[in-house]
Amino acid sequence: MQEESSIYESLGDEKIKSIVTHFYKRVAQVPELRKLYPKDLAPAEERLYWFLLHVFGGPSTYLEKRGHPMLRRRHFQWQIDGTLRDKWLDCMNHAIDQVAMESKVRDSLSAYFLNAANHMVNR
Repeated sequence: MQEESSIYESLGDEKIKSIVTHFYKRVAQVPELRKLYPKDLAPAEERLYWFLLHVFGGPSTYLEKRGHPMLRRRHFQWQIDGTLRDKWLDCMNHAIDQVAMESKVRDSLSAYFLNAANHMVNR
């Protein structure tokens, strides 16, 4: 990844979508996470895709459709402790591992998701 490239420029729509798809396939297999979602995961998958496009330097669809992310506030309804954070991170790290990318991009993604997951802990 070039220093001035965004993650979006490095990965593009399809790879970001693939990460999201792999993530939710894994979430569906983790009872502690799965119970936090409605039966149909498709809307959550779409929202995460839009969000990641935005935060990684792509289209601002998320902002246009949902407004400011307010991640902690949107997730405060769930009790998120270190164990749940770790399960979420395991799913996301697995998803990242399923997609071919440069190691610098992978490192940037991993750092972003670790910080985001830590920020969500509220218990």
